[in-house]
Amino acid sequence: MSSAVELHAPGPRGTPPLLARLADDASLFSPASASVAQAVEDHLRARDGEYAGLLGPILCQVSRLPELITELAKAKPAEPVPMSLVCDTGLGEVPKALSIIEGRQELLSLRMVEMPGPSDVDDVWLERVSEFVPEDVVRVVEPRRGEGWLDSVRRVAEFGCWPKLRSGGQTVESFPSVDVVAEFLAVATTLDVPFKVTAGMPRAVRRTDSETGFPYHGFLNLLVAVGRALSGQDVRGALASTDAAELAAEAGSFSDEAAKAVRGVFASYGANSPTDPVSDLVELELL
Repeated sequence: MSSAVELHAPGPRGTPPLLARLADDASLFSPASASVAQAVEDHLRARDGEYAGLLGPILCQVSRLPELITELAKAKPAEPVPMSLVCDTGLGEVPKALSIIEGRQELLSLRMVEMPGPSDVDDVWLERVSEFVPEDVVRVVEPRRGEGWLDSVRRVAEFGCWPKLRSGGQTVESFPSVDVVAEFLAVATTLDVPFKVTAGMPRAVRRTDSETGFPYHGFLNLLVAVGRALSGQDVRGALASTDAAELAAEAGSFSDEAAKAVRGVFASYGANSPTDPVSDLVELELL
């Protein structure tokens, strides 16, 4: 199975280890909901751009896979595009989708398969996941939050799957509290696999949207929080902070070894576009 190190190796332009391949391209998902043609155009442009080292795989739903292949065939990429297949039509559709991708390896390089977990993530369901998804492809499972959900996170990891944390959505209830994320990190830092985060962190630093009241987490907050969790420091303070300069200074002070340890826990998050995190990171002098 691919490791976080392999999937998130430094980019061609010397992206810092803390940020290498941090932002998976989730532009096909809400709230961006880009057309497939636009998503392909933007993704390929970003892969040739100055900050290509920040970019991870493009995320695509099973239901939109044929259209993605059509648009990539038109674009004729110089090399296969790394992708993560997101199950939106049920686990039973995965084998067919994998077969389609297998036949278009000149266009796509499958790195991950991501799926929501059932209400009860049991061993039987996880064994089905292992049967359907090849061993050399990362399996990512999102346990549902609720009573006992951290037990599901542990069970997912025991089967070699990466757990996924949902950081937001279309309702305020979709956003986990600082305490919930801190509790998740307390478990995640003890696992043998890293975790991913869904789209829902449009900015580097935590903020509350003035129109919706949604409490958006920041991906920089999460990076710093993982660093603190690994060194026994104040995790909740990092998650709750809105002090961009302070967070940037702390993140910038990580040694390469510490940065790689952080990314060995927090693999990546779904960005609203392939260039979404760039402006914040440039402004904070982290890129």
